[in-house]
Amino acid sequence: MARFGLGHILNRKKTIMERRTKRRTPHSPLSILIVDDSSTVVYALRKVLEQDGYHILVAGDGAEAIKATEIYQPDLILMDVVMPGMNGFQATRHIRKLPVAMNTPIIIISGSEQKTEQFWLRKLGANDFIAKPILRGQLFTAIEKYLFPQVA
Repeated sequence: MARFGLGHILNRKKTIMERRTKRRTPHSPLSILIVDDSSTVVYALRKVLEQDGYHILVAGDGAEAIKATEIYQPDLILMDVVMPGMNGFQATRHIRKLPVAMNTPIIIISGSEQKTEQFWLRKLGANDFIAKPILRGQLFTAIEKYLFPQVA
């Protein structure tokens, strides 16, 4: 697997949607489970999300994601598709069957923008899709769409 700089993974290019200040100040941080086998992607996502006040949980594959979801019941899940062992398709399907996560938003993050992949991910229970490289504004817009629907 090729390694890219953080700028490649989490594109910091200024966009209209990129935020300059925090939009919320939670009393108790909401938790986001990042499911990805790339330590570079996890580091980049964790850094920007923790700066915004989220509590971050990490799983390296689909099986870990299922266990973490059962134990910690995150408020939102960011799920990669291609991972060793259980992939994002399989993990999403299993998580959707958990009583504690039936309504937990799952946002798929993938390097593939193929419409067929997006179709199957939604059919398996994913709520949204973000393509890599990730635009910071796009990431926060998607997260806030599900965690703060009345604001977004």
